Amino acid sequence: MTMEYLQELSEAIGVSGNEEAVRRVILKAIEGHVEDVKIDPMGTITALKRGTDGANRPRVMLAAHMDEVGFMVTGWDGDGLLKFTAVGGIDDRILPGLRVKVGEKQLPGVILWTPIHKNREQAVVKMTNLRIDIGAGKDEVSGKVKRGDRIAFDSTYMPIGDSIIRGKSLDDRAGCSVLVDILRGGEYPCDILAAFTVQEEIGLRGAQVAVKALNPDAALVLECTTAHDLPNPLADPDSHDPRDLNPTTRLGMGPALTFMDRSMVTAPQMVALLKSAAEANGIPYGFKTQLGGGTDGGAIHKGNAGVPTGAISIPARYIHSPHAYLHRDDYANAVRLAQAALHAMTWEAIKPL
Repeated sequence: MTMEYLQELSEAIGVSGNEEAVRRVILKAIEGHVEDVKIDPMGTITALKRGTDGANRPRVMLAAHMDEVGFMVTGWDGDGLLKFTAVGGIDDRILPGLRVKVGEKQLPGVILWTPIHKNREQAVVKMTNLRIDIGAGKDEVSGKVKRGDRIAFDSTYMPIGDSIIRGKSLDDRAGCSVLVDILRGGEYPCDILAAFTVQEEIGLRGAQVAVKALNPDAALVLECTTAHDLPNPLADPDSHDPRDLNPTTRLGMGPALTFMDRSMVTAPQMVALLKSAAEANGIPYGFKTQLGGGTDGGAIHKGNAGVPTGAISIPARYIHSPHAYLHRDDYANAVRLAQAALHAMTWEAIKPL
């Protein structure tokens, strides 16, 4: 495990559709380790790492998305406060009082909230009724921002104790970092078709284009996934609702494998390959236990004439918020599992069961 680029990737701002800062980090990181580097018209980076096993070897797409959830400026009020909308899935409940960075100049701002002294009974305020204060008056706001400017969480990457990493956009900069480590980490028998995709958070759009250009024989998606492994403070202690009793994944359990999510049913041979690779190499792993969410695999598996696709997901708490947590060991084991799977990626292994 290196994680050499994870902090730089996490702190780069790349709200969907404006991933340039993340792209710069990745291009620097993979230089000299791949060939045929391209940036497609949507902004996805693709690259080739040639395999070593003869001439007729599988071509395996490894995908991780560069974009993060955030917001977009839609206008401003007469008093200089910014109107905004979400880019990707964000819960209104986390917004009041958050610090944000606005536009290319990363202007500091705060999402408005009425002080508790005047607001003891109010329910959750919808995003459409919130505003962002950048300290600008009505006569100067139009010179500081423009409609369409992206807005990102204002957050700092940092270690928490010996095991936990905290940062924004670990969904999916952790996956991007894993893919960088794989490309920098040695030779593989199969060809790797790397794809650092764009606009995953708003509809898997970059992956839809990339899979058509790459035309892989198989694919693995490298992702973060929800680790809802803490007590639910709103749950009835006598509840039998599985959402209260059964977390999706747990920090420290190892990478999570997926049978099905909202975007795809995982190819059985890919689940079997990943499970076998983990067990043969002593790599801890688990399974996602709930259906929520999706990945770029939802677009990739339907590409061209169909692509057998699997997913390796790193559990993370508080994703789609300014401060996600992931476990260092889960990251390291995701790298190990992806590398072991690539070494096991034969034509026999990826054929339908």
